[in-house]
Amino acid sequence: MPEITDDLIETEQKRLEAETEAGGYHLNPDREFVATLVRGLLENEGRYGYRACPCRLASGDRERDLDIICPCDYRDPDLTEHGACYCALYVSGAVVAGERTVRPVPERRPPGGPERREISSSGIGALPLPVWRCRVCGYLCAREQPPEVCPVCRAAKDRFERFI
Repeated sequence: MPEITDDLIETEQKRLEAETEAGGYHLNPDREFVATLVRGLLENEGRYGYRACPCRLASGDRERDLDIICPCDYRDPDLTEHGACYCALYVSGAVVAGERTVRPVPERRPPGGPERREISSSGIGALPLPVWRCRVCGYLCAREQPPEVCPVCRAAKDRFERFI
């Protein structure tokens, strides 16, 4: 991993901004704060080989930490409920517009990470989460609720339907 310089942080921050915007999400408007989080992501990538959330303790075992590799599995539920993800890297449109402030987000991750479940051979009905389909582009995702914005076509949450 190259040395983490201000130039590298700026480059990664610009890449993350473009990727986030293309996916219909928003980064925290505080650029200094975002730069600090980007530094943490880069440090974790150098340390573990993956960009674990800089606000959580990673184990160093990628399989065990899959849920906290940024963007983490908890981002969308946190955005929906609290207007920001746990570390406040990602925020809602209401936060960006100044209609809502970022407040502390409670930790959703169970201690030690989530229990890994195997999908049974009995088929699709054994999925532990509902599957949502974007009616615009067909994007599928398995989660408690559909995303606020489709990461493929940017359709709003109300354009999703329960698929399974």
